[in-house]
Amino acid sequence: MGFSDDDRILIENLYIFKGNGTKKLIKELPDKGWGLRELNKLLRKLRDIGTTARRSGSGRPRTARIDDNIDAVNDLVLSQEDAPKTHRSKRQIARETGIHHSSVYRIVPKDLRLRCLQKRRVQELTAANHDARLTRAKKLLRLYLQSAVDFTVASPVNLQNDRVYVPQSSKKRDVAADRLLRTRPTFSKSLMVSVAVSKLGCTELIFVQPGAKVNGAYYRDELLAKHTLPAI
Repeated sequence: MGFSDDDRILIENLYIFKGNGTKKLIKELPDKGWGLRELNKLLRKLRDIGTTARRSGSGRPRTARIDDNIDAVNDLVLSQEDAPKTHRSKRQIARETGIHHSSVYRIVPKDLRLRCLQKRRVQELTAANHDARLTRAKKLLRLYLQSAVDFTVASPVNLQNDRVYVPQSSKKRDVAADRLLRTRPTFSKSLMVSVAVSKLGCTELIFVQPGAKVNGAYYRDELLAKHTLPAI
């Protein structure tokens, strides 16, 4: 990972005036997300030449991770405020912008300082579900001592291709639940159809009325009498 100018100044001051080493710097400033190897290399450079600043003209000039490409990736990797769920995957960004996918993979964590989190598939709770759970939870609390109650929820399998990008210093528990959870209703919407098939052919699709209970009477009076027999 790269160090910003403020990070370099902070590291120099803590090392020179307080004598903080690599491990102590990481321990005292965990939110920075500094790596042990990179920090050791920076301190070695400070000891050798007396500064952590890059020397003018050093290093290979950038050809892919330039400002224009970084701005293009930044516009696509995160959904816009007025257009939710419009973000692109890294491979989609590479195809749309023409930037090589390996460069996109470096721009996201190193230049935009974003890390990727997977979403989870969980049950969508309606207002009735919330009220029912609250009522049952209160009954349980009245039956058991508060110290003896332990509720656990089995976590579902993570989706592999549904990701959320957050700053590298963020921990997963600090991210809002509505960003990490993909809900689904208790009963997904469905449509029931009926069709008659024989070696002579098949009828058109016969749609069952939404909410209808397909019992003997409905099958006889509706499906057979009104649709299947006339089609035959």
